[in-house]
Amino acid sequence: MQLIRTLVWVLILVGLLAFSFFNWRPVEVTIWENLVLETKVPALVVVSFLLGLIPMWLYHRGAKWRLERRISSLEAAAESHRRLTTPAAETDGAAAPTPPASRSDMLEAQANNSGPAPAPAASATRTGPSDATLAENSRKQDPGPLTSNPD
Repeated sequence: MQLIRTLVWVLILVGLLAFSFFNWRPVEVTIWENLVLETKVPALVVVSFLLGLIPMWLYHRGAKWRLERRISSLEAAAESHRRLTTPAAETDGAAAPTPPASRSDMLEAQANNSGPAPAPAASATRTGPSDATLAENSRKQDPGPLTSNPD
């Protein structure tokens, strides 16, 4: 990557030198009515190039610095979390927990095994009113439209 960057800058420099050689003429730049700057065309081009490059380069460096700080902060948090969770698993002597089997894994195991399919895991029972009771209560509390239209 460094080689490509160097080649690009060398090409820009060669182009600027060729442009400067063929356009070494004085020009007058009127800044205000009574303020006129006389300069060569290549100097005007270089100043214009730098006026466009420097703000964008500074913005790029600032964004890169901010993102590098954010990444290092997240990496430090991940490392801290890893250190907190790893010793507990080693002291228990237990293996890392296995993730729950997906539906496709269960179907594949069922196809390979001629025995009965495993029962699904018991889910927590819902305590409280049923869906029908909730719907009935919401109908009782609904005042209807706010304005009535006799038409």
